[in-house]
Amino acid sequence: MQQINDLSARISGHSARIKAALSRVVDSGWLVLGPEVKGFEAAFAGYLGTGDCVTVANGTDAIELALRALGVGPGSKVATVANAGMYTGTALAAIGASPWFMDVDFDSRNVTMDEVVRAVEAGVQAVVVTHLYGLAARDIASIAGYCRQKGVWLLEDCAQAHGARIDGKHVGTFGDAASFSFYPTKNLGALGDGGAVVTDLPAIAERVRLLRQYGWTAKYRVQAHGARNSRLDELQAAILSELLPFLDAANTQRRAISQRYSTGINHPLVKVPNHDGEGYVAHLYVVTSPDRDLLREHLRTVGIAAEVHYPIPDHLQPVYGDSYAGLKLEVTEKLAGEILTLPCYPEMSGAAVDAVIRAVNGWRA
Repeated sequence: MQQINDLSARISGHSARIKAALSRVVDSGWLVLGPEVKGFEAAFAGYLGTGDCVTVANGTDAIELALRALGVGPGSKVATVANAGMYTGTALAAIGASPWFMDVDFDSRNVTMDEVVRAVEAGVQAVVVTHLYGLAARDIASIAGYCRQKGVWLLEDCAQAHGARIDGKHVGTFGDAASFSFYPTKNLGALGDGGAVVTDLPAIAERVRLLRQYGWTAKYRVQAHGARNSRLDELQAAILSELLPFLDAANTQRRAISQRYSTGINHPLVKVPNHDGEGYVAHLYVVTSPDRDLLREHLRTVGIAAEVHYPIPDHLQPVYGDSYAGLKLEVTEKLAGEILTLPCYPEMSGAAVDAVIRAVNGWRA
């Protein structure tokens, strides 16, 4: 079976570096919040071109702690999309805040400036812009300027967009803060979970540092509300430091596979994405089809895995009950019934890519 991703290929390709990183940490005897974490935080901030990076335990904690640091609290309304897997919704629930859902553009699957304006005019306290599937939201610079003008905090969710740039500027450096995930399948992934908040605002960085470790201002002195234990361990930080120098090359390979798909797939019932350039790092290659489920079953029968990212829009999740019963997000709901993710990862062979293309083109709906 051709899988969506093959982490064993990534691990084997970097096995010497990974083993060296693990040995370095084991030999040091320092396992949490030590020199490896500090080194990776500095390296990742330098790579992005931002002032500060504060690592945490996972990407969802990064969203939550960044929003807490920005002043989002119980009762706050936060604008977010509903097509990105409920991760922001989960963070908001932990805070006691409420999502204010925005619709997205059909082709980019990202939020637009018009939707952000609509949300801000409705009185949200903060906006979360997700760079979904590895594609930078095209309006992010304008959105950032507008939010600053209106006094509304902007958080970029970059969990799927490590290394994406707009006019040479990395995503994650437009808003007041940004969250990243280092889950193993991400473009920059660890061998376990991990996340980070990046920001150019020193006060926000310091607040996240307090929130990730019990709210301590000194050992055992708790001062910050809403804190938790959310720390990236030294082993994961060491591995991420080893893999970071290879991120851009891996993204280039992802884009090449994406372009190969978009050029080679030619089926009347399959629409391929047309993204190119440094704003797209092809975390996921997602097509649309009005007969998505039939296509997925066809691919399964010929030995190719395909997934749906994501099948249930956030505003329709059972956890909300009837809270959003009157809300209609037309594009988001249409996409949920048509999207399908094909295999795409840097180590994927040309022969494997061609096999997927043949399988899609050979589908008889």
